[in-house]
Amino acid sequence: MRVLLVTPEISESSFLATNGKQAPCVKAGGLADVSALLLDSLTDAGADVHVALPHFRSLFQPGPNGYSRRLHLCKDREFYYRKSVYDGCAQSNLRAALAFQRDVIHYVMPRIRPDIVHCHDWMTGLVPAAARSMGIPSIFTMHNLHDETTTLAEIEDRGIDSAIFWSHLYYSRYPHSYEETRDHNPVSMLGSGILAADRVNTVSSSFLDELSVGGHNSPWQVADAVRGKICAGHASGILNSLPDRRSPSHDRFIYRQYDAASHGEGKMENKAEFQHILGLDENPDAPMFFWPSRLDPMQKGCQLLAEILQQVVSDYWDEGLQVVFIADGPFAKHFENIIEIGGLQRRVAIRKFHEPFSCLGYAASDFVMMPSSFEPCGLAQMIGLRHGSLPVAHRTGGLRDTISQLDAGAGSGNGFLFEAHNGEGLRWAMDRAMDFHRLPAEVKSANRTRVMDEAHSAFAPAKMIDSYLGMYRELVRI
Repeated sequence: MRVLLVTPEISESSFLATNGKQAPCVKAGGLADVSALLLDSLTDAGADVHVALPHFRSLFQPGPNGYSRRLHLCKDREFYYRKSVYDGCAQSNLRAALAFQRDVIHYVMPRIRPDIVHCHDWMTGLVPAAARSMGIPSIFTMHNLHDETTTLAEIEDRGIDSAIFWSHLYYSRYPHSYEETRDHNPVSMLGSGILAADRVNTVSSSFLDELSVGGHNSPWQVADAVRGKICAGHASGILNSLPDRRSPSHDRFIYRQYDAASHGEGKMENKAEFQHILGLDENPDAPMFFWPSRLDPMQKGCQLLAEILQQVVSDYWDEGLQVVFIADGPFAKHFENIIEIGGLQRRVAIRKFHEPFSCLGYAASDFVMMPSSFEPCGLAQMIGLRHGSLPVAHRTGGLRDTISQLDAGAGSGNGFLFEAHNGEGLRWAMDRAMDFHRLPAEVKSANRTRVMDEAHSAFAPAKMIDSYLGMYRELVRI
């Protein structure tokens, strides 16, 4: 079975790096990690997997042996000189998406003739419609809610012959004819991917349910298309997973590797190193809250923490509470100002995202913060749980599916969830985390050991890969 993965981002793949080949790493979020995990796991399962990716020429360079023949880099000046996967300009991102899909539709798919095409997120939304016109089954996976709209005229201006698949796209109003539709009836990229694909999935079951009722201010086109797929029995939620190597016993970036049995000493040494690097008070008993996600108030809930940060640090000053941000985003300046004005430099630190720093943050921290307004799946809470860093999170989407309220006495649960998405809700969950922090050391250690053991098996990739393989086989009748 030949599978074509169409994705705008991917992290390092061990399969693409075989035989001295260069494995590109183009990452903006969890989609990159899941794409690489899918590629490697499906290949291990015996599938002939190919990947179509924009050629972000300034983000990765070929090694001495070039690239794998199963990596298909789509070329266009629109993404040659980018410093990140997504530009700050919506029009620029749309131009890049159309250029990427032009190559996939007109060159990559006809050349490799896949048995199935697996597309990811809005930048690939036209591909399922084109695949349907070619008689190729397709799957469309939603990792986020972002959508862009365009017209058939603009699609054609970018070199895509949309006339052959225009009837499979999702428009803002009913399309009476191609001519009437071409110039003034906007196409939803995300809605089109959902509508045209043979199967659709979100990256958690709860997120699929939330989209079906128009939750999180999702575009009406998306909610409508999702409901249609659910009614047809062609939609599902498949929870993302982590590769087995994403654990503190294999992490090459942390100061001291450890496992569930040795987490006490391991986390203490990593915390001491992290505090030293960041200029925080070097206190092994200080409860450390770690922020691993981009500082985006539209989704990640960083504004909730900004509301309460000064007060929560003050209230727990005698217990040494510390907060660390290893993240980029538009809200970073607000936290820098709070630190400066409040004189919190020894208790709160903020640094730009850097993969080794982020890995050390998981290993050093006691709690990982995810107060997202919505979360299709989330990987940070899974990584945190594997590292013994308990999540403080809003009960939504994939966070709902992976986190349950911790009861240390009963030895159940793995984190601290809050319902109302506001500063008071987040403060309540942080207070519950601090209640846990005050428990006797042996109680905390036993619960962290249990949580880490459970996370290692719960987020293993086997179940996710079996679910995708099941869809593939059903569509290609294997």
